[in-house]
Amino acid sequence: MGEEGPRRFDVFDPDPPRSHRLAAAEVLRGVGEQEAAWRLPRRRAGMPPVVRVADRFLTGQLDLRAVEFPYLLEFVRCRFEEPPDLRQGKLAGIEFAGCRLPGLLGRNLSSANEVSLEGSTVEGLVDLVDADVAGSLTLRDAALRAPGAIAFYADRLTLAGGLIAQRVRVEGELRMAGARIGGYCNLGGGLLDNPSAYAVNGTGLHVGGNVLMNGCALRGTVLFAGARFSSALTLRGATAADGREDDDALDPHSDPNATLVFDRLTVDGDVQLDRGFSSAGAVRMVNAALGGTLSLSGGVFDAGGPVVEEPTGYGRALQTETAEPTGFGRALHLDGAQVGGDVIARQARVRGQVRMVDLQARGSLILDGSVLDNPRADAVLGNRSRIGSNLTAREVEVTGGLELRGVHVGANLDLRGSRVTRPGRYRHQAAGKPSLDVGGAVIGRDLICAGGAKEFVAHGGVRARRAQVGRMATFAGAVLGDKLNAHALNLLGMQVQELVLTPVTPPRGDVTLRQVRCTSLDDNENFWGATGRIDLEEFRYDSLRHPIDLRDDEEVDRRLRWLRQAMRRTYRPSPYDQFAEMLRASGNDEHAAMVLVEKQRLRYRAMAEGRGWLRPLVLVWSWLQRAMVGYGYRPARAVAWLVVTWLLGSLWFASGPALREINEQDHLPWNPWLFTIDLVVPIVDFGNKNRWQTPGVSQWIASGLIVLGWVLATTVAAGLTRALKR
Repeated sequence: MGEEGPRRFDVFDPDPPRSHRLAAAEVLRGVGEQEAAWRLPRRRAGMPPVVRVADRFLTGQLDLRAVEFPYLLEFVRCRFEEPPDLRQGKLAGIEFAGCRLPGLLGRNLSSANEVSLEGSTVEGLVDLVDADVAGSLTLRDAALRAPGAIAFYADRLTLAGGLIAQRVRVEGELRMAGARIGGYCNLGGGLLDNPSAYAVNGTGLHVGGNVLMNGCALRGTVLFAGARFSSALTLRGATAADGREDDDALDPHSDPNATLVFDRLTVDGDVQLDRGFSSAGAVRMVNAALGGTLSLSGGVFDAGGPVVEEPTGYGRALQTETAEPTGFGRALHLDGAQVGGDVIARQARVRGQVRMVDLQARGSLILDGSVLDNPRADAVLGNRSRIGSNLTAREVEVTGGLELRGVHVGANLDLRGSRVTRPGRYRHQAAGKPSLDVGGAVIGRDLICAGGAKEFVAHGGVRARRAQVGRMATFAGAVLGDKLNAHALNLLGMQVQELVLTPVTPPRGDVTLRQVRCTSLDDNENFWGATGRIDLEEFRYDSLRHPIDLRDDEEVDRRLRWLRQAMRRTYRPSPYDQFAEMLRASGNDEHAAMVLVEKQRLRYRAMAEGRGWLRPLVLVWSWLQRAMVGYGYRPARAVAWLVVTWLLGSLWFASGPALREINEQDHLPWNPWLFTIDLVVPIVDFGNKNRWQTPGVSQWIASGLIVLGWVLATTVAAGLTRALKR
């Protein structure tokens, strides 16, 4: 039938010549008789015969509604005056190649072979709702046009094969809700254009193979909510923009203008939004389940929100009820997503918030080399996320804050060489948020906020309250805080094996080490030179990474100076007790005594403050104790004072008034040296103390020597007891 007409009919000719016209009803007339007479052609053995029509303008309607037609229909470069009606039909297969149609009615169509619109243009609705195709559906190089409406309507479509739609151009909605595709779905290089509405509606779509959308241009929202793909989903090099504008005001987690909505999506393989992928709107994958890797490397994710003007001040007035807590909005929304492999986002560029609360990834989360831009808000919000291996964000430029409270990281949380500036503020408080907040985090190995190729910078400081770190927390080469922030470092209650506090510059702000427990401490003078106060209450460390030599008194003096500077000259006994305990545990008792003597000196100085006229007496008493016995920590000094007391007493009694014997019959020779030593040393008796009378001033001097002797001898005895015990 196709051989009789003229060749190369232009389907877009506004006035088709009469020689190309053919009534659509003539296509089916006499098909049975023709087959009996000279047999219709077949594609290959075992296939149904082919009815081929080429280069025709088909007038009227091709009506195959509820018709069982056991032949393959093939239309090549044909134009249809009316939409073909294939509803409830049972066909062997149908193909429109390079045709032009005003629509296609195929609801409940049953086809034993392929249905194809390859290279065709449809200016109206393609309706394949509830159709059942035993082969594939081909839309390669097709153009489906229904601007502002549904262009391809295929709810509950069943395909035994695949959807082959490379370079398809769709103006309007491509709708496949609840469809079942046995093979793969390939929309690579296509244009899906339905701005501010759904470009693709695949709610509940099931695909047995890969879903390929590489290089697609998407204008509108791609909705795959509740869909299931048995292999990979790929949008490499795709561009997405102009998502739906609806906004549920009652749902604070809604994402207006989202370009990709993959809520509750299940993908058994990888999801690839990388290598040139870009989105001018939120990419949403809430509660999605991915069996493989989520790849975002090299992608551009823009929340599409308005440009936020920089505030000129930091007062409470900035915190209004209308403030937007997400800054530009959400660029990536991954709440509750489960990823069986890694989440890889190397060299990605994100404008807006990455929200991944309760995310679970069995592998690693990698953000190395990315740029995250969401000033004065959270650039990453990942509270309670669970990462099976490493969470790395090396050399990342972050404008905004990183909030990762309660995260569980199986290995390292690594921000080596990253720069985190302009963090947000609490919505109902005047205080600013830290640049990095990992409060309550559980980290299997290391927390690394250290310099790498560049310095680690956290202008808002770092907060790791109650964090548990399995091995090491390091801030080597870091820049912490700025002049506008109250806290540069807050490690309240952290538990860690090795704590490295060696920033490249003094922290600008307060530092809290209260209740921190670590085995090894590595620090430097820059850390102790913080511009704010350092809270050291109940800070416990068992050793220093660089132990103090037994003869290095200068190092102990330097550390005591650091402690005084850190506490802003306020007296707190706990840091000195801890320092002394650490020294004593390492066998350095002499330096431990130095620390405890300094502790008591500061204690008496603090006691003297506010005492009024008693202040000089307290200071004198403190000086006497320090000079004589080192507040009891230098018992050897008591021996020297005993000797001095003995010498001075002996000189007094040798040059002073003569003493008379109590019993004149004893005739004991007078010896001032032995008499004095009997007075000074209570446990020694040379028989002189009770043989001589001490009249006048000598009586008071003798009594004073007895009292001093008891005090000093007791101190010496206590020191000897501790020495013998050691």
